[in-house]
Amino acid sequence: MKKNAGFTLIEIIIVIGILSVLAVLILLIVNPLAQFQKADDARRKEDLSQMQRALEQYYQDNGVYPTGTQDYKLTNPQLSPIPWGTSWSPYMNVLPSDKNGRSYEYISTGQKYWIYASLERGGVDVQACKNTSSNCQSDPFGANCQCDNVPNGVFCGGSNICTYGTSSPNTSP
Repeated sequence: MKKNAGFTLIEIIIVIGILSVLAVLILLIVNPLAQFQKADDARRKEDLSQMQRALEQYYQDNGVYPTGTQDYKLTNPQLSPIPWGTSWSPYMNVLPSDKNGRSYEYISTGQKYWIYASLERGGVDVQACKNTSSNCQSDPFGANCQCDNVPNGVFCGGSNICTYGTSSPNTSP
């Protein structure tokens, strides 16, 4: 007798079905969109950290922090705005800029500063600004639920709420 050494069509369909279910379960657990959002938010936090170091160096050199413009950008010593994504020599090769319709916002009094960003994960991120309003606890993406020191009507790009900030050492975000 001749023996067939192969799989039947039913066996192959069952294996493919099991592998498909496992693939869907793995995708649900890993959630690739959330992973991309985490990576983008980590880049935003690092950008703000680099700006903070550059601002402290600027303060050491000049005795004040650079002023901010009406559209929340840094200025150079001649009080000209420095667009995000351009050189801020000698402090930074490139002043970081945010992507995807989001922007960084810089506010300064000369002796204090605040820099804000909008995290894609918003209030879900453990380092995001936590507004104590009861409305913000239930709706962290609400229009009034951005970081406490952000002036009214200021958003981090379009309608994106500013949800993460860093500041000068003598104040809090």
